[in-house]
Amino acid sequence: MPIIATWIRQRDEHWFALIFARYPHLTVHNARTRPVDLEKVDALMLTGGGDISAGFLRQPIADPSLIVDTDCARDEWEFKASRDMLFSGKPILAICRGLQVLNVALGGTLHIDIPGHDNAERENIQPLRHSANAVHRFAAVNSSHHQALEKLAEGIEVEAWSSSDGIVEQARLRSYAFVVGVQYHPERDPLYLSLFADFFDRIRDGG
Repeated sequence: MPIIATWIRQRDEHWFALIFARYPHLTVHNARTRPVDLEKVDALMLTGGGDISAGFLRQPIADPSLIVDTDCARDEWEFKASRDMLFSGKPILAICRGLQVLNVALGGTLHIDIPGHDNAERENIQPLRHSANAVHRFAAVNSSHHQALEKLAEGIEVEAWSSSDGIVEQARLRSYAFVVGVQYHPERDPLYLSLFADFFDRIRDGG
């Protein structure tokens, strides 16, 4: 049975439980609640959460007070898991904070604080514009975050931007079969089930 490694905070568990209920053939190991042997997993899902701790960022921080709700234990686990999964070429789906972790792990930087993207979970809708190569195309997304990608890491290709301010909302890593990141929250609305279906199909088919 394929195994997905992840770190899901308690407040988000119910959203992902609804997603995983559709895929009983998958096993999910949540590193927040149990040790995870990364050598035995088949894919990685990086989910939403608080800010990445300043010590893991690759940029000067002018105002450290803007970095909030950090968790160093989570940072350590997710950055290691990202490196291991990238090295092995296994599928990765990165959601909200997860996209930021992926970008920083590969050498990119973040906007430390941005306006207009951090309202209530499903009320802050961002219309998108897409690149010609975008695989998943959603007219608008439920964006809820106060940080975002700034300098893109090498190999990251943007697939969608907020049409109002150009903030990156969807990207993938070139030269990998499936490493996809979204700044929005696909777990919170059935509209985005096709994104999870694509990810889970890759796991079932061995990457």
